Amino acid sequence: MPEITLEQKIQYNLSSARDRGWCPSWFGLDTNDYSQQLVERIEEFQEEYDLDPDGMIGPSTWRRLVTYVTRNQIDKPLDVPARASNFISYKGRDFPLFWSKFLRFDDENGLSCRQRKVRGRKPSYFVNHWDVCKSSLSCHRVLAKRKLGVHFLLSSNGTIYQLADLESVCYHASGHNSNSVGVEINTAYSLRYAEYYKEKYGQRPIWSGVTVHGKTLKPFLGFYDIQIQALAALWAAVSYATGIPLQVPTTKNRVDRLCSSGDFHGFCAHYHLTRRKIDPAGLDFDRLQEMAILLKLQCYNVGD
Repeated sequence: MPEITLEQKIQYNLSSARDRGWCPSWFGLDTNDYSQQLVERIEEFQEEYDLDPDGMIGPSTWRRLVTYVTRNQIDKPLDVPARASNFISYKGRDFPLFWSKFLRFDDENGLSCRQRKVRGRKPSYFVNHWDVCKSSLSCHRVLAKRKLGVHFLLSSNGTIYQLADLESVCYHASGHNSNSVGVEINTAYSLRYAEYYKEKYGQRPIWSGVTVHGKTLKPFLGFYDIQIQALAALWAAVSYATGIPLQVPTTKNRVDRLCSSGDFHGFCAHYHLTRRKIDPAGLDFDRLQEMAILLKLQCYNVGD
């Protein structure tokens, strides 16, 4: 049998990560580092657990890696409920969401939005927005007034609202609605609302030095930690329900070619689609990807 080259191992690991849902950060490397160093780290892991040290995450190594990560992770992204008490809707079916604060369109006092039902629709990417509103409820009113819609709202206290079944088309990202799912994450953005949030939810993080499309933004109001945790739980649930892979763009802080063309499969920012948008600048997509992958492993038994 001919020897497998380094380039072939790198390509195999790229495909394995895409199909199985792991990333190089599990081996202490940058999220997108699929270099020789990753192959060597995998070989070290394989040798430690008496596996064939070929430097590739195949089925046997994957099973051992899942066990290791779920049992030995030091930095757990959040305390996960023992069982799902809430469920998102896709094609009229319920899929578990491991997050306690949730309200769905068919619940009492649930919210809905303008949408177009498309039977059999299978979205391929998830677009993250910020709403630039004081609250998710005010965002809902703005969307209704503008005859727009989005699948999810994420409030400042961590409550997730599902406004439409994921099979439906909502109008949140021009030119990308037919293939996407969207979430509006609450933040009024401007520092003049800092006191409002402080009194209502506690001191809101101020993000500074954030760059998007090559320009550094003035300091602005970022997201609460509970919003980041809720978003990771939502990513994991949507990925499980729809099959959208927990991948993020390799392009950072600017338009991504795959995203803008509609050929991307994964979780992206609005600014990845067009230079006309800057939201949600400052959101750490690599960290969210890692959190969501770990949650998916821990909660949905995808490694079985």
